[in-house]
Amino acid sequence: MAVPPRTLIFVHAHPDDEALLTAGTMARAVSEGHRVVLVMATDGAAGLTASDMTQDLVTHRARELQASADVLGVSRVVHLGYADSGLSGDVPDAFVNTGCFTIGRSIASIIDEEGADVIVGYDPTGGYGHPDHVHVHRSVRTAMQLCVRRPHLYESTLPREPIVWAVHTAARLRITPSSFDPREFNSAWTPRAHITHRVDVRRFLDAKLAALRAHASQSVSDSGMRTVGVLGRLPRPVARLLLGTEYYVRVATDTTSSTRDDSSNSTQ
Repeated sequence: MAVPPRTLIFVHAHPDDEALLTAGTMARAVSEGHRVVLVMATDGAAGLTASDMTQDLVTHRARELQASADVLGVSRVVHLGYADSGLSGDVPDAFVNTGCFTIGRSIASIIDEEGADVIVGYDPTGGYGHPDHVHVHRSVRTAMQLCVRRPHLYESTLPREPIVWAVHTAARLRITPSSFDPREFNSAWTPRAHITHRVDVRRFLDAKLAALRAHASQSVSDSGMRTVGVLGRLPRPVARLLLGTEYYVRVATDTTSSTRDDSSNSTQ
């Protein structure tokens, strides 16, 4: 039986986060006849890039975001317009320094305007702990309390265990900077047992890779290739393995706590 068309809102912190975490799900939803709306919290001005891109980086990243959205079939991109807070969250007047109620009210108005069925935010850790990601998590949870009709809430994440193994192994092999502390990842992302939904996006890998490649300013810095650049150039068998599944936790819509579904579902 065909699923009636639905509207899904994905809230992300910086241009390129949508490509890294949810691009396959977005492309799959569009292919199945659903409306996808992308809400971008910040301008990405603090993103690490090559020196020839630093001039008017905000404009570069806005164009890259639109190119990514076009590849994925996104119907609407909404810029909340906040300044990127940076890794330490110390940028004046930045996103992280704006109250969750103010941000949540803006997101709630988009939910109500769109009549959204699903909204996607971030897990409580903000993935790897970036202050803007954590603030997106809190702001989306707040929006759930302010909208007229609550949509289903999902939080994008990754399974913690393989990431912890990878960073600790890299540290032991001394292929990480001397200042890198792998213990910072011990509480990052989400334990595998708590993940409720795994979305198979292998059929949409081309769209996901194209979305990653759209973010050229984040692919390389003066010190070398960055994560977005590496992922966008993976051999196809490796890309299918590493990027072919996207992960979510469904959150009970009657609470802003970390209540999780007990079920663990895979979408084929």
